Amino acid sequence: MEPEQPDLFGGLFGEKKEVEIEIENQEKIYTPFLPGVEIGEAYPHVKTLSELEKEALSCQKCRLRSTCNKVVFGEGPEKSRIMLIGEGPGKDEDEQGRPFVGRAGQLLDRILNAAEIPREKAYISNVVKCRPPGNRLPNPDEVHACRGYLEAQIRIIKPAIIVCLGSMASQVIISPKARITQIRGNWFMRGGIMIMPTFHPAALLRNESYKRPTWEDFKMIRDQFKKII
Repeated sequence: MEPEQPDLFGGLFGEKKEVEIEIENQEKIYTPFLPGVEIGEAYPHVKTLSELEKEALSCQKCRLRSTCNKVVFGEGPEKSRIMLIGEGPGKDEDEQGRPFVGRAGQLLDRILNAAEIPREKAYISNVVKCRPPGNRLPNPDEVHACRGYLEAQIRIIKPAIIVCLGSMASQVIISPKARITQIRGNWFMRGGIMIMPTFHPAALLRNESYKRPTWEDFKMIRDQFKKII
């Protein structure tokens, strides 16, 4: 496997600025992982997920907090080797305060089980942490307000693999120009992290023809996961 795929997605990532921040009392160079994110919006003073979650629970940066029930921050080990990222919480997630617990989450659990990736070893979250009304997609301004939390989660967890579940996650993590039907099943690499875009489990519930390609994607994810655990 080639570590980079410039011919497939060349020119879409843009230039990243290296910013010096203090981490664990040492001066290191930190390059923001997500396209377009500046380090100042990504809570550089926060060192743990528990601290970051406290910030998220009190967040009022966008309209979603006033309409949702609970902030669905994410769950999983702080030093997980794999992250799975969706678009936003749904009704069940909003009620329980946990990501991927509804029908799509139950399907994701079955996929992870078949791929021999225990859910308890994965960190699971979403691009936005509050449920959009009516389960609509998050608006661009809502994504912009919330993406600093995702950037900080990635910085703290330092996963080896990120799985983008659906178009929105792929656009936020890989490139705004990403189209899931064109790029799914291909590995991307940034900052030493392998990135795999695939269909969102909810899409599989609407379109059964997505099940086979999604399983092919997860077999590749499984094979890489086994190499890093």
